[in-house]
Amino acid sequence: MGSSDTDQTLVDRVRNGEKRAFDALVLKYQSRVVNLVSRFVRNPADAMDVTQEAFLKAYRAIPKFRGESAFYTWLYRIAVNTAKNYLAMQSRRPPEIDQDISEIEQIEGDNTLKDQDTPEHLLLTEEIQATVIAAIGQLPEDLRTAIMLREVEGLSYEEIATVMECPIGTVRSRIFRAREAIDRDLKPLLSNE
Repeated sequence: MGSSDTDQTLVDRVRNGEKRAFDALVLKYQSRVVNLVSRFVRNPADAMDVTQEAFLKAYRAIPKFRGESAFYTWLYRIAVNTAKNYLAMQSRRPPEIDQDISEIEQIEGDNTLKDQDTPEHLLLTEEIQATVIAAIGQLPEDLRTAIMLREVEGLSYEEIATVMECPIGTVRSRIFRAREAIDRDLKPLLSNE
C-alpha cells in the first residue's frame, strides 16, 4: 500500500467520522507544513498558529477533497494560501527566507565548494548564501513560491502546478525566471574566484 493509498484511506475514515484518522494525517505532515509556512511567516509562534489554522481548514474542507491530486499537495495548497492570507492581514512583506548552506548548495547545484575549510572558502560560502537568500527574497511572490516549492520542498512540477493553481508551463517559466535572477546575482560573486 503506497503513501497516497494510505492517505486516501485515512481521508475516507475522516469522512466517516473517525477524527483520529485526521490526527494521523497531521502527525504525518505537520513538520513539512510547519517548514513550508515558516518560509512565509518569520515568527515561529505565528508560523505554528498559521500551521494549525491550515490543518483546521483542511479538516473542514476534507469532504471537498476529490483525490485528483495527492493529499499532501492539496494540504500544501491550503497551507500556502493560509500563510499568504495571514501576511495580507498583517500587511507585511514576506520575510527573508532562512536557509542553511545545504539548501543553498541544492539550489545552486554546485558541490565543488564542499569540504574546503579555508577562511576564504568560508567567507565565499557566506557571501553566496547571503546573495542567494537576498535574490530569493527580492523575487516576486509567484517566482519565490515556485522556486521554494521546487528546490526546498522538493515538489514535482505537476505538484507545484496543483499547489499554485496554474499550468505546468507557467510553473516551468517561473522556476526558470527565478533561477535566472538568482544566477544573475551570483555571477559577479562567482566570477571573482
